[in-house]
Amino acid sequence: MATQHDIALTHALTGIPGPLPPSGVIHVAIPHPSRFTIVGNHLAQHDGLSLTAIGIGVHIQSLPAGSQVGIKALTARFAEGETMIAAALRELETHGYLLRTRERLANGRMVTRTVFCNQPGALLRGGAVAPVAVAAKPVMTPVVPVPVPPPAPEPTPVPEEERPPVRVPSRTAPKSPRRPLPQPRELTPELHRAASALLADLRRHAPELVLAEDDVEELAPGAAAWLERGAHPDAIRHALTTELPQPPKYPAKIVRHRLAVLLPPPLPGSSDLAPVRRAPATPFQTCEGCDRAFRSPDPGHCRDCRAQYWEAA
Repeated sequence: MATQHDIALTHALTGIPGPLPPSGVIHVAIPHPSRFTIVGNHLAQHDGLSLTAIGIGVHIQSLPAGSQVGIKALTARFAEGETMIAAALRELETHGYLLRTRERLANGRMVTRTVFCNQPGALLRGGAVAPVAVAAKPVMTPVVPVPVPPPAPEPTPVPEEERPPVRVPSRTAPKSPRRPLPQPRELTPELHRAASALLADLRRHAPELVLAEDDVEELAPGAAAWLERGAHPDAIRHALTTELPQPPKYPAKIVRHRLAVLLPPPLPGSSDLAPVRRAPATPFQTCEGCDRAFRSPDPGHCRDCRAQYWEAA
């Protein structure tokens, strides 16, 4: 059943001048009187950006100055996860649309400064920067005249006693329990020393992961469990420092979560990797009565010859 929107689009197609293209998209353009954003085709049709990066770039360009556009804010707004959004932001940085820097405020607090440029190519050519607050609104001309559909009839109000009950989710619903920190089978002094050194060294590879001494002491058994299972220190370091949220508010919680969730399984033993032994196949024998081949561990007669022997007896 066609909706009013579909019927309106069908009527709009009849007003397009000239022949319609045999295939591909057909544009029905209606001018925006307010709340619109000008997006250049260099971004909307960029052949070096993913579709996610283009969509996030258009979304950031439509926001007013001062809006939060960090990974956490975008993850709360859209269904894409932190990994996909972080990769899209890096694409925009690579192609000059986005610049993120760390600055220290007068009170000593570190903040991330985000700058978005709608035309990075023009900026490199020395183009003038127009103030966003006083930017002139463009004059939009309609491409296709679209008839205004008649207003939809108002729905008949349902009596309150016939309305279905509205279920509001409880804010005190129990959360899934946090995975415990993994523990090694035997925490030897050498294993504890290696695990503590690995955790304390994380800030050399990710300056955001600065762990306190108490945090290193608490998380050392988890890193020791990884080492005990044969994980290389470089692999552990890569798992704990790759694609960190920006900025990480609680470094110790991030390390604890990854040590528990990404723990690899123990290395299999040589007996686990040995090929499965199959039972030896029963050999073929030649029947002494009819020379027919049959399977049996011992020579003799086939089943038919044995049956004839018992009938004769």
